[in-house]
This record gives sequence, structure tokens and C-alpha cells, in this order.
Amino acid sequence: MIDARLLDAVGALINAHARLGHVPLIGIAGAQGSGKTTLARAAAERWGAAHLSLDDVYLTKAEREAKGRAAHPLYAVRGPLGTHDLGLLAATVEALRAAGADSRTVLPAFDKLADDRRPEAQWPPFADHPSAVLVDGWCLGATAQAEADLTAPINALERERDGEGTWRRAVNAELGGSYADLFARFDAVLFLKAPSFDAVLDWRCEQEAGLMGLSPADLPAQRRAELVVFIQAFERISRHMLTGGVRADVTFDLDEDRRPVPSPLAGEGGPSGPDEGSHDGG
Repeated sequence: MIDARLLDAVGALINAHARLGHVPLIGIAGAQGSGKTTLARAAAERWGAAHLSLDDVYLTKAEREAKGRAAHPLYAVRGPLGTHDLGLLAATVEALRAAGADSRTVLPAFDKLADDRRPEAQWPPFADHPSAVLVDGWCLGATAQAEADLTAPINALERERDGEGTWRRAVNAELGGSYADLFARFDAVLFLKAPSFDAVLDWRCEQEAGLMGLSPADLPAQRRAELVVFIQAFERISRHMLTGGVRADVTFDLDEDRRPVPSPLAGEGGPSGPDEGSHDGG
């Protein structure tokens, strides 16, 4: 069950940025397994909003493979910055904002089993005019790192596959460029802050176990080891966000069970913020 404080916080952000002729664009950020997609779906249903996920606007498999050949092999793997079709996301947001009461706006969809975008004929429609557009994504609001922070690899993936730092510098350039431009268009971002990066691995393993119909304790050791490698592609920016490298209007600190923890600023437990400034409307 979604914590009511989270749903209310999303609703408050929608209301704060709603005005005549403007459909608020609200981001929900959080590391893998933090519950951002579940929250976005529940909030969209409750508040009459449309929901998009950054996971559904990956570049096609062919496009990622081409980018991997041209720039760096790690771009062929979906997930990290540089593997999303930001133009498709922006166009879909604008189509939703322009939708009328009788409109049916198709929303991009990605097939993770096939590792490719679904044919447009299979994209789900959103009917009606949304009260807001909610976008969830693991990196929303992240800021670029300083050059000095990029010098040393932080894990085995970077040491073995990006020893010269080509990939991480290219990703950082995208974070400070096209992704920063995207993030600036959000009216507000809510950040679900994990207690540590170690918790991210546990959460991702819980997700995987659930998909396999297993309890987390029964997840095969080999699969957990594979997930350790998988999340290394997200580790640098995730750790950066956990240590302040994110611009968010509201931040919820989560415990290891993904529950908001009491905040010194909120008394009974809830959000802190705003955090490092706010976003212009777009």
C-alpha cells in the first residue's frame, strides 16, 4: 500500500503548479526499487493525471547498438543516461498537455523481455485531458559531476570496461546537456531517497524475486551476482544523487522498507525541502 504522505505530496505539487491553460509536469525520482513507478501510477489514478516512465522511452535496440558502435559499447545497454529518446518523451508530454476531453493520446511502451520498444500499434492510450503529467525516472533531477569526480572508477564495471573514463565523461556531458534541458522543463520533482546504495541492490533483488515468484531469500545466488553487475551502470549517478547531486523540490528519506522516515523538518515524518532550488515551469 502506498503511504498516504507520498500521495498527498504528489497531489500538493500538482495543485501548486496548476493554472489556467497549464498542465503541470511533475517528476518522481528514485533509485531502482524505490517505489517511484508504483507511486506515480497510484498518484495518476488518484489525481486524474497521465503517467509516463523514463523506462518506456528507451532508444530502440538498433539505435542503442549503433550508438554503442559509434561512441562506447556501454551505450548498447539500456538504462543509463544516453539510452533514452528524450525527444519522444518531450513530444508525448506536449501531446498530453494539448489533449482535449475526447482525446486519446498514445503513450510509448518498451518490452524489457525483448529489450526493444513495442510497435506503436501496441502503445496504450490515455483518454481525456490530464490534470497533470507524472514522469517517473531513476535519474530525474540529477546534476552533472565535477571533472575531478570523474577521474577514478568507482566499481569493477568502470575499471574493466571504462578504464579511460570515456563513457562516464560522455554520460556526464549528456547529464549537463540534453538531460539538464529536460529536467528544467519540469514544474517540480519529488525525490524518493534511498537510505544507502546497498539498499538499492536489496530492493532490486526483491523486485527480481517477485518477478520469478520467489521470496527474496530464495533468489538464486547467481542471479543476485548478475544484479550486482547490472546496477553498477547506475551506481555513479545514484550515489551522486544520494549525496546531494540532485535538484528536487520535495525529498522523502526512505527506510530500508521503502517507508518515509520522520523528518526533523516535518515533525511527524514526511518530506524535507525544497532541495537545492526549484524548477521553472515548462
